[in-house]
Amino acid sequence: MAFVLAFDQGTTSSRAIVFDERGVIRGMAQAEFTQHFPQPGWVEHDPMEIWRSQRDVAAAALENAGVRARDIAALGITNQRETTLLWDRRDGTPVYRAIVWQDRRTAADCERLKAAGHEQLVRAKTGLVLDPYFSGTKLAWLLDHVPGARERAERGELAFGTVDTWLVWQLTDGAVHVTDPTNASRTLLYNLHTGDWDDELLALFGIPRSVLPEIRPSSGVIAETAPHLYGRAIPIAGIAGDQQAALYGQVCLQPGMAKNTYGTGCFMLLHTGAHCIASQQGLISSRAATAPSAAPEYCLEGSVFVAGAVVQWLRDELRLIRHAAEIETLAGQVPDAGGVYFVPAFAGLGAPHWDPYARGAMYGLTRGTTAAHLARAVLESIAFQSADVLRAMEQDAGNRLAELRVDGGAAANDLLMQFQADLLGVPVVRPVVQETTALGAAYLAGLATGVWHNPGQLSALWQQDRVFTPKMSRDEAEQRMRGWRRAVERSRAWAAD
Repeated sequence: MAFVLAFDQGTTSSRAIVFDERGVIRGMAQAEFTQHFPQPGWVEHDPMEIWRSQRDVAAAALENAGVRARDIAALGITNQRETTLLWDRRDGTPVYRAIVWQDRRTAADCERLKAAGHEQLVRAKTGLVLDPYFSGTKLAWLLDHVPGARERAERGELAFGTVDTWLVWQLTDGAVHVTDPTNASRTLLYNLHTGDWDDELLALFGIPRSVLPEIRPSSGVIAETAPHLYGRAIPIAGIAGDQQAALYGQVCLQPGMAKNTYGTGCFMLLHTGAHCIASQQGLISSRAATAPSAAPEYCLEGSVFVAGAVVQWLRDELRLIRHAAEIETLAGQVPDAGGVYFVPAFAGLGAPHWDPYARGAMYGLTRGTTAAHLARAVLESIAFQSADVLRAMEQDAGNRLAELRVDGGAAANDLLMQFQADLLGVPVVRPVVQETTALGAAYLAGLATGVWHNPGQLSALWQQDRVFTPKMSRDEAEQRMRGWRRAVERSRAWAAD
């Protein structure tokens, strides 16, 4: 039997999973790593800690699976997107911590670019909005604020990458500097229509081309691991940003199919096939991951910045629960949130609002509000945000979704999934294998190395665990959404001053 090793490098932890040729998990390991918050709105990671944690969990996953490196047909990588790293080409030393996708330090830079009239150009070329979320302004900040970085970059001494690029660099002892279209399309520097870095955008953001990685297909052998890491060279054959990887792992490979991942944030993607839709509803367009030699395909995406992270906040800061899984029991003690709405805009609001100055707030509190009501409002906020995104997605695509496939840690919460189905009015389908981000990376790597021969085989492997069908009346669902929209409006622009 053939096996594929998947690196799943996320925002708060690094995971590695060994899959067999049936798509079954044979072994996995996970390790959390440090989150750095040097200033309000700033979020950073240590690049070397990311690498060490990912290297170590890969070794542990192989041991847990009882599989040796010689049994691994390929390695696939999926990663937190937009997180921005810059390092010395000579020895791989980072010049600064990684600036995480959640980081808002470049909000004023984005506002200046908007005021100067550049937003339409950026949107037309990249499919993105001018927001601190994306990598371009983060990279510009590094070049401008790390002493000597711009001069060194222009001399070709520095290398930029998102986390996928950093991991490949480390896996190959610095021999290979690459990314794939799914990650490149999240940088504000990649032209969706030409499939390459764009000189006009590079000039706009002040980025020298010499720092950029080569763009290679999401599925295909791009390198081999250094032999000393695993005792033999393993083909690195799949790369995709985490949400496009999850779309692939959910086998949403046809136009009109959609998935939502409930992780640190919430990310809903709709496959749009060969058609790159220019959103009119505050969504963004990106490249979708494709099989080897396939023509470019695209997806619409709505990004919610804070989803599962709000449960962590309830646990770590408010201490209302001891473990994240306890929120379902606490929230289930009451039939509804008692009129309480929670807007988790800790890092601003993402799609479809794109307000970096919004902040978290809770509305509708009364003397009778209990911890259970707060827990339920927190849980419901995840579903409300996703419902906003889906409505925008349906308007952009011009058709109604038939079902929503779900994954991620919070997808295991039955109360949340049922409320999501109630709000959306469509079935919410949870698969047997919920590690779909890693599974997508494994599929891409396995397709490139003969573990699987075509995407049709993958569809046969997908299995549903449970379907949540809507139970709430459409009138009640709309009433709940009206209350949510009022709460969102009151939270907007709070930190604008």
